[in-house]
Amino acid sequence: MPRAKNAAAQHRRKTKTLKDARGFRGGRSKLYRTAKETVRKSLQYSYRDRRVRKREFRKLWISRINAAARENDLNYSRFINGLKKADVEINRKMLAEIALHDRDGFSQLVKIAKKAL
Repeated sequence: MPRAKNAAAQHRRKTKTLKDARGFRGGRSKLYRTAKETVRKSLQYSYRDRRVRKREFRKLWISRINAAARENDLNYSRFINGLKKADVEINRKMLAEIALHDRDGFSQLVKIAKKAL
């Protein structure tokens, strides 16, 4: 009986790894061992950065809201506090969109927040 060496599975595994490594420079896309390390590290980065992206977007929204609120003579923390006291439930993503595209609407929200304070 011939000896089985798992060659087909090993070849598929190498092909898949090298396919995932396309676009990397030099040996990182050509040599199996370095490609394997690079692909593994890239998967770690993508897992981590899917969570980091959420933090970065929240920071961006907060800075946009703060800039728009300061144009209306109110800072971010007092604005958010005023909205909470006025029972206005709107998330930061939507507030940032309103601040960016609808200045009059945002001014109305600032007035509501000021009245609640």
